[in-house]
Amino acid sequence: MSHNLLTPSEYQVLVEQAPILIWRADVSSGCDYFNQRWLEFTGRTMEQELGNGWAEGVHPEDFQRCLDIFLGAFKQRVVFEMEYRLLRADGEYRWLFDRGVPLFAPDGEFVGYTGSCVDIHERVEAREALKRAHERELGELKGLIPLCAWCRKVRDDQGFWTQVEVYVSSHSQADFSHSICPDCEKNHFPKA
Repeated sequence: MSHNLLTPSEYQVLVEQAPILIWRADVSSGCDYFNQRWLEFTGRTMEQELGNGWAEGVHPEDFQRCLDIFLGAFKQRVVFEMEYRLLRADGEYRWLFDRGVPLFAPDGEFVGYTGSCVDIHERVEAREALKRAHERELGELKGLIPLCAWCRKVRDDQGFWTQVEVYVSSHSQADFSHSICPDCEKNHFPKA
């Protein structure tokens, strides 16, 4: 079996042009490398991103959670995964999935982290839209419905009594079709 090892220049091309954002952090937790795809995504220079400069692009609502996950994993030397919004070069925040893994030298010494990010913005937006739709659906008919035990009318939010179909239609997307159940047919329409 033949193994085709990459030359250093081939490896560099592979890392720089991979379709993912790649970063590296040293033992101090400061980032010391970003691939070309990262720099294209953020529209910033390597110098701007180095150290903790990259964090300037993290959405303010995600910043503390992102930092806690990163530094917590760094302290424990464990793999981490997180989602956060990062400012893209065009001024739009995009959701990224970031996975970082600790790096160790051949002698076992910890030398930092490397990680990769993929843009999952459409997936997160779809997940949130589905969640909102589900919450709306659950909220449409929730709680007790005041139903008359005799005529089966429902007392609405203003205290008026209305047909159950009218009440349910105004609180949901349900449609009604009418028919007669076998018991009612037997009781109200006996065969002659």
